[in-house]
Amino acid sequence: MTRSAFARSFLFDPAKPRFRDYPTLLEDDASLPGLEASLEKIGEYQRRLWANQARAVLLVVHGPDTSGKDSLIRTLATYVDPAGFHAWSFSRPRGAEARHDFLWRVSPLLPAFGEMVAFNRSHHEAVIAERVWPVHQPASYNWMNRYRSIRNFESHLVDEGTTLIKIWLNLSEDEHRERLLKRLDKPRKRWKFDRSDIEGWEKRHQYEAYAEEALAATHTEDAPWFIVPGDRKPQARAIVAALLAELLQELAPEYPQEDEGVLAEYRRLLARNGVK
Repeated sequence: MTRSAFARSFLFDPAKPRFRDYPTLLEDDASLPGLEASLEKIGEYQRRLWANQARAVLLVVHGPDTSGKDSLIRTLATYVDPAGFHAWSFSRPRGAEARHDFLWRVSPLLPAFGEMVAFNRSHHEAVIAERVWPVHQPASYNWMNRYRSIRNFESHLVDEGTTLIKIWLNLSEDEHRERLLKRLDKPRKRWKFDRSDIEGWEKRHQYEAYAEEALAATHTEDAPWFIVPGDRKPQARAIVAALLAELLQELAPEYPQEDEGVLAEYRRLLARNGVK
């Protein structure tokens, strides 16, 4: 698909595989598209996507704990038609999920034609978090095979009519630390804090290194990663909303062509019943 200069400016660059090579904050955000205008476009073009029932959109959102994944997805859904939008969140595989191949749990939740689906974390956790906190015996993993499976899986989705947009929210260490502390200070956020957050903070550099490797191994022309500055949530929301609005507008620029014969018959029916 065609990408604007704005979209290309956030594309992952294989020549820059480290997150530190990308900004976590834009110094000047005056040139960013307005969030409200982008949200209105998302609402309108998502309805056109739903009306046409021809293509599907999968939005994948990743980032460290506290990077704002939940609130970003809530914001993006402000004006969408709920009939054609769903959001799913993935945590550590347990039970049946752990007993199947790692793609099994996401497959039933993929978007149907006409739908837009958001994944808060996704199948990519199987090559990021699962390397830090294994679900199976560490020796049983073949990470290169998993990277290849993800590329093939996403290529298949694209070939069959699903467009992917994959977001990494790039958070600085200082901002990460501050947000974790705020979870302790705010009762409405405190429930999110548990022992795994402590371990996650202690292993943050390991997690980040695996994430960098995973993005480099699964970034493709058809299923690209976008690295979005995450230190200011309003900036991140404005950027992702603009990227998503641009994508939807290209996929579903118009409503389906109306059937004039059906409309004429409907007008005759109304006229027979006294409706003018």
